Amino acid sequence: MKRVLISILAAGFLGLYCGYANAGSYTDNGNATVTDNTTGLMWQQCSAGLSGANCTAGIQAIYSWDDAITYCEGLSLGGFTDWRLPNVRELSSLVDVSRVNQSIDPLFPATQSALYWSSTINAGNTLYAWIVDFNSGRVYYNAVFNTNYIRCVRGQ
Repeated sequence: MKRVLISILAAGFLGLYCGYANAGSYTDNGNATVTDNTTGLMWQQCSAGLSGANCTAGIQAIYSWDDAITYCEGLSLGGFTDWRLPNVRELSSLVDVSRVNQSIDPLFPATQSALYWSSTINAGNTLYAWIVDFNSGRVYYNAVFNTNYIRCVRGQ
């Protein structure tokens, strides 16, 4: 399986960052997943490593980019096994710029106000991948050997 998604252009990136006044509307599926009613994507409700009501059980884990992809591809959650690491456009669709210091809907409890990996490699330097900062809502890149948080997605 090809793990590299090179899909970002400068104009697309600016549109991606500036295009979201609010994230979509969501449905809590009651099985540790949340569906985005705007995009149709199904999301892991808790960040990787957490579970339970309000995502309070477990220890929130951080992963290198390769390990993040492996984790999502091996995830079995909500009766589904086709999970993957979201691309940068998908992950940034969760950003809600009307919120500060957790720029994400409260249906995703215990989300770190920190960096989350996307599957999208930086086209200018493949040692970097795009990330979303759920503190500020900013989208930028980080070296793939660094460790960050993850939230898996399925659909589309």
